[in-house]
Amino acid sequence: MKATLPSEERLKSIKFIEELFKRGSSYFLHPFKIVYLADKKDNRVPPKILVSVPKKSFKRAVDRNLLKRRIKEAYRKNKSGIFSSPDIVMPSHLAIIYIGKDKLDFDTIEKKLILILNRLKST
Repeated sequence: MKATLPSEERLKSIKFIEELFKRGSSYFLHPFKIVYLADKKDNRVPPKILVSVPKKSFKRAVDRNLLKRRIKEAYRKNKSGIFSSPDIVMPSHLAIIYIGKDKLDFDTIEKKLILILNRLKST
């Protein structure tokens, strides 16, 4: 699995986003909430992801975009190590929602994202 985040791996379809939030399972690990839908048959394809930072917590678009870039980069760097096992069932869709109230640095975001994705791998 390449360490890239192409357009095919991003969740953009309104239909699939609605389905994810309607039928998906979720859990929290501060500062993230993960919503996932595990109904995929092909384990070699990485999940389509959606990254969200609420406007309620960060009014300025600059801050929201900074956090989204950090989350996407942390995911991109670590997805191959997390989803490389052939025996795990990967979700087909994955939403990563930042629920923290303050801007964290990249290293902290990366550590927390690895923890939460490893928890996803074990479910």
